[in-house]
Order: sequence, then structure tokens, then C-alpha cells
Amino acid sequence: MIDFNSIDGVLVSNQILKTKFTCNLEVCKGACCTMKSEYGAPLLKTEIGIIDKYLPKIKKYLSKKSISEIDKNGFWEEKESELMTRSINNEDCVFVYYDGDIAKCAIEKAYNNEEIDFIKPISCHLFPIRVTDFGGDVLKYEQYEDCEPALKKGEETGLSILEFCEKPIKRAYNNEFFNKLENLNGK
Repeated sequence: MIDFNSIDGVLVSNQILKTKFTCNLEVCKGACCTMKSEYGAPLLKTEIGIIDKYLPKIKKYLSKKSISEIDKNGFWEEKESELMTRSINNEDCVFVYYDGDIAKCAIEKAYNNEEIDFIKPISCHLFPIRVTDFGGDVLKYEQYEDCEPALKKGEETGLSILEFCEKPIKRAYNNEFFNKLENLNGK
């Protein structure tokens, strides 16, 4: 059984506090951006307008295949009342570009190049944390076999998922919320 703590009305899995995790792109090759699934990355309604506004700056980092998909069908879709990014062949997110053999996010690249002020969808920024709604937000650790290298690297760095995801947690909630979580974790 997974146990949770309640912070400001948000349920948070203790796995987020205890599990060691640090992404290792050199090994996983950006698997979170290329997972085989008919579902893309979850989007907030507000993020669609933001991404749409910055799309011309983001597109310059995308492959012809991604640009063609976006031009033909858009960059997002709704399935089962959930908004999400489109993917190509139920695999690569339409915002994937490749740096060698590593899948990366074109939105984040435009952000890092200071061309836009939006880093990426919050669901991507929070990963491996997933937010579900059961009458309020529930934060849980989403385990994927492709992230096994991140667990190993997390043991080396000593960072918990909470620590690894500090910036996106503060972005999604606030500094005070993060500090309360950190206090639960004995920091």
C-alpha cells in the first residue's frame, strides 16, 4: 500500500520523499519524451495558449516530421476529456528533437536559449511525479522501467525525487508548499 501525506489539501506519496532519483539522459536517451503510448504528455488548458503563442520559435528546433504533424493536426489533442500533446506514431512527442541519440524537448531548448519564458508543460517538468485529481491534487511517483538508470544515479547523487523536482514543485505549487514537503522529509 502506498502511503500519503496531506499538505495544504494536496496528497503526496511518501515515495516522492524517499525514492532516490536523478535523470541520466546518457543512458535512458530521453525515454520520457518517446514512451510508446497512445497518450501524450498531459497539458493544462492555459498551457495550450502559451505554447501556441511561442510555436513559431519552438518549430525551428523541430524535425520536418514534427512540423508536418503540427501543421496538419495541431500540437495537442483531447482524449477521454484529458488534454495532451500529440505524438508521432504513438511514440515521440511532437516537441521532440534529437541531440545525437538523446530525445530532448524543443520547448525547453527555446526556453534555455532565452527565446521564450515558458520552460515546458508542468507535467513534463514534474516528471517522474504525476498529478492526478481525486477531489484534489494527488502527487505520486510514476514508475517506468526506462527510468531505472535514474534510480541508480539517484543512489549515487543522494537526491530524492522531491529534491530532484524542487523547481517544478515550486513552479506548480509554491516555495512554502515545497518547504513543508522538505520538512516532512526531515530536511
